[in-house]
Amino acid sequence: MNITKKYTVPTVLSIAGFDGSGGAGIQADTKTISALGCYAMNVLTALPVQNTQGVRNIYEIPTQAVREQLDAIFDDIYPDAIKIGMVHTIELVELISSYLKDYRGTIVFDPVMVSTSGHKLIHDDTIQACMDLLFPQATIITPNLDEVSVLVGRTIAKVQEMEKAGIELLEKGCQSVLIKGGHLQTSELTSLLFQQHASPLVFKSQKIDSKNTHGSGCSLSSAIASQLAQQFPLAEAVATALDYVHEAIKGSKDLVIGKGNGPLNHFHNPSKLIFHEMER
Repeated sequence: MNITKKYTVPTVLSIAGFDGSGGAGIQADTKTISALGCYAMNVLTALPVQNTQGVRNIYEIPTQAVREQLDAIFDDIYPDAIKIGMVHTIELVELISSYLKDYRGTIVFDPVMVSTSGHKLIHDDTIQACMDLLFPQATIITPNLDEVSVLVGRTIAKVQEMEKAGIELLEKGCQSVLIKGGHLQTSELTSLLFQQHASPLVFKSQKIDSKNTHGSGCSLSSAIASQLAQQFPLAEAVATALDYVHEAIKGSKDLVIGKGNGPLNHFHNPSKLIFHEMER
């Protein structure tokens, strides 16, 4: 008699904002998580009205609606990893921090503050709340140079400045920090991973001449969460995620979608789902 085996896959929850043009936010998260072999779920935190040319407006999602979304997911599908993106009010920060205080999994927090087009996406008084409440809970935070400049209160534009900023963020209570070097004005890009009680790890790649980088930060943090959901060590998860995003940008280099900063090619090299046979 043939017996059908049941199986499951690693699950990743994206708590983030919306992008109707499909290149960033929960749309980019879902594509990335799916491409890397995990099952994607979403909790919507905000409704930005945007396209490849920029953000036109941001509509808030009621805090109670966010709580109910979290309840619906956690009551049914417990996530192996969580990616947090756009949380632009103190009330949302407090809600998410409180909700996840007993969460048994890894958290990747991409502190979304500035869009690719330069539009500020977070309220000024929310930044400190993120640092006080969400940074200590996160397994890793993934700021770009614009965001880390906001976090440390000075312009960070060189690798040497990134080194000092990363150590400073660890001293502020972060478990680990990946400072992304995508905005460096050099032909070779450098990203730095800082972990408590360890020397910084350096990741280098050649800069790709492309304007299609919309949602690259969302995609990277989701890629890290996907690797962590599959139980890869943090350094390996970061290395794989950086390589994935690099190849996704390369894969969209000649793609024409929209009139502004186009999306990545998230499915440039889709992986097979990693099935785990369920225990009986």
